[in-house]
Amino acid sequence: MLAWLPGIEDTNYTVDRPMFKLIRQEIDAMIARDPAARSRLEIALCYPAFHAIMGYRGTHWLWQRGFRITARFISQIFRWLTGIEIHPGAKIGKRFFIDHGMGVVIGETAEIGDDVTLYQGVTLGGTSPSVNSDGQRGLKRHPTLEDGVIVGSGAQILGPFIVRKNARVGGNAVVLSEVPEGATVVGIPAKIVRHEADDRFCAYGTPIGDLPDPVARALEELGREVTELRGQVAELKTDSKSSDDGDVIADKPRIVASSE
Repeated sequence: MLAWLPGIEDTNYTVDRPMFKLIRQEIDAMIARDPAARSRLEIALCYPAFHAIMGYRGTHWLWQRGFRITARFISQIFRWLTGIEIHPGAKIGKRFFIDHGMGVVIGETAEIGDDVTLYQGVTLGGTSPSVNSDGQRGLKRHPTLEDGVIVGSGAQILGPFIVRKNARVGGNAVVLSEVPEGATVVGIPAKIVRHEADDRFCAYGTPIGDLPDPVARALEELGREVTELRGQVAELKTDSKSSDDGDVIADKPRIVASSE
């Protein structure tokens, strides 16, 4: 009988925890973050994310031991069953939760810390070109999500950079560079709209309360600059008019036609 959960050696699990305790920990994390979940049995029977994560633990164990074709084949079966694609080479920590799950893609070199939450349609992908695939094998191509990160539905995090601890990524954002610790990013490409961390759980990566709109903020700033420029132009016109009024303009000589 298997006494330990596969894949524990590189996901910060301690080797003295029996498999059933680790599975219970995963289920309890899902219950804590999803108010629709009412029991551990419901999670075990009805949540595709739970099935996908448990499948990943097994395939990752095989991947680490060199059974890579077997691992990929089994992960493909779980992809068909759950709609969630997790490459067995990815590294995923404890209490990982995928809410709803359909369409989630996690690439081979992606790394995910503890207590991370993803929603449906999220991609942790790479931006490497399709040419020279041989030269890219073994290189870091996918993002790293540190502990406590929340990624909203449809978000794309693309490239070998780090989304720092407790960061929030809003729905449908396209993240192409590092996200600071505790920051909230939204938009295409993603921009920081909040720097301070929010200790509360933010469903879909969206903070509670008003969320600054970076486009609206840019338009407001542009409006202020236009107002200032109008004021400066008005001052220049006033100064120019005053200068013209103070000048003495000599009368031009009049030419009178002779009657002779």
